[in-house]
Amino acid sequence: MAFSHYKNLRSVLAEFQITYAEGSIITAPPMPVNDYFKADLVGFVTDGIADNSEYAICENMISPILKEVWKSFRRELLLWSHEFLHYDEQLNGIPDYLLAKRSPLGKIILDQPYLLVVEAKQDNFGEGWGQCLAAMLAAQKLNEKLVTSDEIILNGIVSNGEVWEFGQLQGSTFTKNSLVYLFQDLEVLYSVVYAVFQQCYEQLELVVS
Repeated sequence: MAFSHYKNLRSVLAEFQITYAEGSIITAPPMPVNDYFKADLVGFVTDGIADNSEYAICENMISPILKEVWKSFRRELLLWSHEFLHYDEQLNGIPDYLLAKRSPLGKIILDQPYLLVVEAKQDNFGEGWGQCLAAMLAAQKLNEKLVTSDEIILNGIVSNGEVWEFGQLQGSTFTKNSLVYLFQDLEVLYSVVYAVFQQCYEQLELVVS
């Protein structure tokens, strides 16, 4: 069953017996944003985007931020775009973005552990979280070849470009961050995304140590 089959968060929680919680799950010290990157991104979003499809949101608003943050972690982590993820007939599909360990076999190999799933949605965040959590569950189960589900935290992001929401899956508990972040406050958003990547990196260190 493809991730896209799930139309809301509630259906995934119920089907896979996941406990839902809300709280503050991100500590984000301020991180400086490159001035050129900020001016280029804000200028393009302001003057250059006419298409608000999910593809356009991915390519023009979400992807640039993810890639800019990823540059600081590129030696250890790879950021994948629209890569097929398959656990079983219930949990399979194509998340918009997936952050994973960089494989020693080369950059064309999708390696484990999987650490972050990102879904773009025009505005339907309920559907976005249903699909994102389904992908996070698939990633969690695939990671169990390396670690137990309680040992590693799967991060998730759902965004329509303007609004960014964050969540975590650890064991059988999904926690949604109580705060949302806005593109218009790019410095804060950048710092939060950086903090998530930093947490992913630190977990990778635990797994490979």
